[in-house]
Amino acid sequence: MPENIRAVIFGCAGPTLTPQECDLFRAVNPLGLILFARNIKTPEQVRTLTADFRACVRRPNAPVLIDQEGGRVQRLKAPYWQELPAVRLYGDTYHHNKIAGEQAVIHHATILAQNLKSADINVDCWPCLDVATCGIHDVLGDRCLSDDPRDVLHLGNLAIETLLKAGIMPVVKHIPGYGRAIVDPHRTLPVVGSDLETLTERDFYPFSHIAYPVWGMTAHVIYTALDSDMPATLSPAVIRYIRHKIGFQGPLISDALEMGALQTYGTLPELAVKVLQSGVDAVLHCTGDFDEMRALADVIPPWTHQAATRFEQAGKLL
Repeated sequence: MPENIRAVIFGCAGPTLTPQECDLFRAVNPLGLILFARNIKTPEQVRTLTADFRACVRRPNAPVLIDQEGGRVQRLKAPYWQELPAVRLYGDTYHHNKIAGEQAVIHHATILAQNLKSADINVDCWPCLDVATCGIHDVLGDRCLSDDPRDVLHLGNLAIETLLKAGIMPVVKHIPGYGRAIVDPHRTLPVVGSDLETLTERDFYPFSHIAYPVWGMTAHVIYTALDSDMPATLSPAVIRYIRHKIGFQGPLISDALEMGALQTYGTLPELAVKVLQSGVDAVLHCTGDFDEMRALADVIPPWTHQAATRFEQAGKLL
């Protein structure tokens, strides 16, 4: 894979790339692009946008990401795309009827893949392998498949396999788990004080048994049992634990840098440096703010050989 790819995924401001954005993407060669509702009008428009980005970075298969989960988190919407329910429905179904729950998850993932492929999007930030726990914040609760870690793992693996077979790279999230977050990490930093044995048996369990080394997204959460000062995304200790104890071998990208959970830890450029120093393979910046992207471009280096290898190995799963 190219060696000059920068370890960053950017957003863009609108449904078409501006000349400024094109120039920046050509110069920086970011790993990928992430799309939000502001970027999406029609399938033809999105295909043009993704093609323009890939032309800028001169990589015809460059990653274009989206958060397409179902429920409240789906950027591709009717009338052009089929909307789907929040996935907690499938975990509840599986609890009562194993076959029906499995079939529902496979159907859900199949529709997601069809939606993405119609827009030439090749990476879906899903499934969430967070294990729901009593008190979990509403912004996360129905995005979790279940409160049973083994059910989350089984249904999550089915979702992963279905997306891969359809040519879509899954991004499992949020490692090592948002399931105990009682505040919204988009606004506030969650702090989890549970002991390591409990976390290992429940929260970390799905991430430690994933069938394929697909992409993963880190959680902006402090786990005091691992690091009482730094959230997982910024913590070398937690990233080492993810790699060596949880055993996650896929490439790691951060959750969005601009989320409120990280705001006390530095400016966006400072955060980007800290994320990469922690051992995360690439940073995610979602706002599409041009000045912010330009500032990040000044500090984000090309990806490491290790990161390139992990992304390449994940790509072979498709």
